[in-house]
Amino acid sequence: MNLPTVKQLRYFVALVEHEHFGKAAAASFVSQSAFSAAIKELESVLGHRLVDRTNRQVTITAVGQEIAGRARECLAGIEQLVVTARGERKPLEGDLRLGVIPTIAPFLLPRLLPSLRRKHPKLRLLLTEVQTAPLHEMLLGGELDVGLLALPFELRGTETLSLFEDPFLLAYRENTRLVDPDHYRLGRLQPETVLLLADGHCLRGHALDACRLRNTEKLSPVSATSLLTLVEMVDADLGITYLPEMAVRSDLLKRTRIKTRALSASSHRTIGLAWRKGSARSAEFALLGRFITEHR
Repeated sequence: MNLPTVKQLRYFVALVEHEHFGKAAAASFVSQSAFSAAIKELESVLGHRLVDRTNRQVTITAVGQEIAGRARECLAGIEQLVVTARGERKPLEGDLRLGVIPTIAPFLLPRLLPSLRRKHPKLRLLLTEVQTAPLHEMLLGGELDVGLLALPFELRGTETLSLFEDPFLLAYRENTRLVDPDHYRLGRLQPETVLLLADGHCLRGHALDACRLRNTEKLSPVSATSLLTLVEMVDADLGITYLPEMAVRSDLLKRTRIKTRALSASSHRTIGLAWRKGSARSAEFALLGRFITEHR
């Protein structure tokens, strides 16, 4: 009997998630032609059309929807098979593919990793630094086991575990005239005063929500592509910004004239873990989450 391959099942689940061949292929890190060929091969093996294709739209057939559910069960079962085959392997031993977003990795990992190595010397941590959206796709595609990221974020097909809150701090250059830090009010800021990261960085959205930046006239038309660039812009007194506390606790502001002030208790992002829904390693990821919370 000719059976579907794991790759074909992963690709089909990705297609159901994205409803677009190009996006699903990109999330699976293959060319669209190779991706389409794998889906056609799967349809041939199963003897059913799974997808109705048009120039602009992908529609999953009724049979395809049922197969997608079974495919997810099969992939979860294969993952469980691997876990079982490892026999006596204890939690947090062996390979663990961890994705971390750039606004967490350089600030949390240097404090966390030495303790993690001492506590779990048999753990082989395979790190990938990647922004939230591609991290999510890599989780769904099986390229990552678990992700360390900031919440909230729309994460279909995953389970999440909130770990701790990371407050935002007002950041400004010493002696600036752009803001009175002792009497800070968003409404008192001049237009185009607030500097943020560019679109695509989840920290921008979290800052907008947490710091209640609903008045877009306060936002500068200039944006930064990294926290380091953002800090340089504030240090040049081009504007003020809001920095996560974990970044401020690092050496990021060293040799700058930047000062910080606390904001309201509601101005924060939530740091958490995410993994594929139904993963056989959920308990292990929860254990990792507790370790991160205790050693951050």
